[in-house]
Amino acid sequence: MRLVFIRHGEPDYDRNTLTEKGFRESRLLKDRLVKWHIDDLYSSPIERAYLTAEPTLKALGRSAVFLDWMKEFYFLIRDPLTGEEHGPWDFYPEYWTTQDQFYDANNWYKEPIFQSNPEYEKAVMALRKGMDELLLQYGFRREGKFYRFSEDLPLEEAEKTIVIFGHLGSNLEAIGYLLGISPVVLQQTIFLPTTSVTILNAEMRRNRAAMFRAQCFGDVSHLIHAGEKLSRMGCFSTIEDK
Repeated sequence: MRLVFIRHGEPDYDRNTLTEKGFRESRLLKDRLVKWHIDDLYSSPIERAYLTAEPTLKALGRSAVFLDWMKEFYFLIRDPLTGEEHGPWDFYPEYWTTQDQFYDANNWYKEPIFQSNPEYEKAVMALRKGMDELLLQYGFRREGKFYRFSEDLPLEEAEKTIVIFGHLGSNLEAIGYLLGISPVVLQQTIFLPTTSVTILNAEMRRNRAAMFRAQCFGDVSHLIHAGEKLSRMGCFSTIEDK
């Protein structure tokens, strides 16, 4: 099982669409994805994610299933340092690195700042439930913190590739759940550029027990090879196109 998480193209948030660059990025992404064998495609229902998927879907003559639980995790919380309201990320390092519970892969969302907006925990639980139900459709049942592939299915059925078009925040929420890492830590330390590709492979060991392992994180080789500069959308540092 290969899970491919893709962040949408450069967004035009004001118009709920993509920028001209974002549409260009999506076409370059299409040129990469059409070379793969993809079993199924899924998308967040938010416009910028689906617009990113559209060139690939048209080229393949396929459609995507919407996953409501992969919508962006934009549930406002009040920043303890600035007093400003923003999404549940972008904390300043002098604050978040001192909060031990943020590092807890099991209980990070129980920290008071996240509990201040009850919609956030609901979304976290919906994503976990949705991801487990999706994987179960492919024969992977969650057991504690790992998955086990069904004894009723031939092993070749475990070699499916599914692509999910999502967002910076929701992709890292899902990836954190699958890898057993607090998504708070990932959101503060991992940047996924627009149209970047992150691949998680389910590695089966004994007795069909499987653990997801990252093959690549935030890969943008399709943009670099085409000479397309990387977008800094969602990033606070300079990005090198090398």
